[in-house]
Amino acid sequence: MDSLRRRKVRDLEKLLVRIFYASERSPNAHFTSNLWRNNLYVPLVDLGHDVVEFDYDLQTIFQKDTRDPVHQKYIRKHRPLIVKALLEQIKAAHAKQPIDLFFSYLTDACITPEALQEIRDLGIKTMNWYCNGSYRIDMVSIISPHYDWCLVPEKFRLKDYKKMGANAIYCQEAANPMIYKPYDVKQAYDVSFVGQAYGERPGVIHQIMSSGINLQVGGFGWERFSESFLARGDTRTHSQRVRDRLKLLTSTAGLSRIRSKLQAKTAGGEQIVTETNPEPVIVFPDSMIEGTLSDTDMIKMYSRSKINLGFSGVAEAGPNSERIVQVRLRDFEVPMSGGFYMIEYMEELEEFFEIGKEIVCYTNTDDLIDKIKYYLVHDKEREKIRKAGHKRCLRDHSWQKRFTTVFEQVGLQ
Repeated sequence: MDSLRRRKVRDLEKLLVRIFYASERSPNAHFTSNLWRNNLYVPLVDLGHDVVEFDYDLQTIFQKDTRDPVHQKYIRKHRPLIVKALLEQIKAAHAKQPIDLFFSYLTDACITPEALQEIRDLGIKTMNWYCNGSYRIDMVSIISPHYDWCLVPEKFRLKDYKKMGANAIYCQEAANPMIYKPYDVKQAYDVSFVGQAYGERPGVIHQIMSSGINLQVGGFGWERFSESFLARGDTRTHSQRVRDRLKLLTSTAGLSRIRSKLQAKTAGGEQIVTETNPEPVIVFPDSMIEGTLSDTDMIKMYSRSKINLGFSGVAEAGPNSERIVQVRLRDFEVPMSGGFYMIEYMEELEEFFEIGKEIVCYTNTDDLIDKIKYYLVHDKEREKIRKAGHKRCLRDHSWQKRFTTVFEQVGLQ
C-alpha cells in the first residue's frame, strides 16, 4: 500500500509545474474586481501547481494601445519599468527553484518581444492568455509570435493568430467553481442582466422592459441611463462627455456610430432632450439599476434571479462593419453559479451545452421576450434546465479542467 501511495504521489508530481504568473487582476480599470485572478491564478493554485505571482500593478497600462499617439508616450515611460521588475522577479524565482512556465495575461503595452526572449533563454516556456481577440487582436499582435503558446478562446481568430506567426491553441473560457457557486438567497427578480452598458445592450433591455417584464440590471454604465441622472441634465464639458462615452462603451473606435445606431433602432420609449444633451437617450427607472456590483454580489445576483440574460455581440463591429459574436465568460459563470441562463444563439455554444436542456438560446429580441415569458410561468421546466446547466459546468467547464487539458496538450510535465 505504501509503495502504491508513493507511486501515485510521484505520478502527481510529474504533472505539476512551477509557474510564474503575470496578469492584471481585472482588465477593466473602471471598477474594482478580481475577475481574472479568480479565474486564472486561483485555479492554477488549486490544481497544486507552484505559482509565483508577479508583484506589480498593471491596471493603468493594461488597456493602453501601442498605436495611439497619446498612449505611446505613457507606454514608453512605463513599459521599461514593468519589464525591469518582471525580469528581476522571474530571475530571482528561477534561481531559487527552476520555473517551468511563464503564464501571463498581457498586452503589447505591458511587455516586449525582447523580454520574452530573455525569459525563454532561461529555459522557461511562455504562454499568454487573451480574450478580446474578437475585436482587439491588434492589442497583442506584437508579442503573440514571441510566446511558445497563445491561448485563444475565439475559434474564428485562430487563423489570424497563425497569420501573425503565433502558435495558437484553442482554449475556451470557463468558470472557477471555487468562486462561482450557488447562493442560498431568496429570488427577488424575474430577469436580470449583469454587465457593462454598451453597444446594443441598452436597446434590447429597453424593449424587454417595454414589454411589461420585470427586470434588473447591474454593472458599469447603466446609471447613465437612469431617470435621476438624465433629469439633472448634462452639464459636463465637451471633453468630459467624450471621456465618459469612451468609458461607457469601452472601445476606442466607432463609439458615436454605435450609440447613434442604438438610438435609431430604439422606438417607442421615453426620451429626454436637454440643451446641453441634444441627443435622445434611453431612460430606465432608478429602481431598475443596481449599479456596479462586487464580484460576490454579481454571483449572488445569478441566484437571486429566475432568468439571467447574456449577450453574444461584442462592443465593436469588425473591419467590414459586420457584427461580431463570441462565446463569453458569462456563458460559463452563470450556469456554474447555478443560475438559469438565456443567451443569444451561436453555433459554437452547441460544443459546450445542450441547447434547450442545459441553457436556453434566443435568436432575436422578439424570440427573447417570448421565451422569457414562457419560462417565467414554467417553473419546473426552468428548474430542470438550471440544474442541468450547473451539473454540466461542474463536469466540463471549470478552469481547472481547461488548464489540465492544455498542459497535457503542450506536454507541460
